Amino acid sequence: MKTETIERIRKFSEDRDWDQFHSPENLAKSIVIEAAELLECFQWSDSDYDLQHVKEELADVLVYTQDLLDKLGLDADEIVNMKMDLNEKKYPVEKARGSAAKYDQL
Repeated sequence: MKTETIERIRKFSEDRDWDQFHSPENLAKSIVIEAAELLECFQWSDSDYDLQHVKEELADVLVYTQDLLDKLGLDADEIVNMKMDLNEKKYPVEKARGSAAKYDQL
């Protein structure tokens, strides 16, 4: 995410004094709740959905994710790259290409 977007998210919560409600547990719950609302957009059809609603729910997931990153003092690029390193080892191209199997089934 762009720095100015991250700062806007931070300012939004700061201006409203919402940090007091943003425990890691509450933020994790909020991410799951918003992810469920995102999934609801596709509940009855994977091709007939309201893209605006999808964007709004996805944005909610991202905002709460940034709030949790801040609360835990984490950097998104750092943890995503750490996880990608692990994923590349678990799912080597020569075994995983074209397969939806879990890493322990490759």
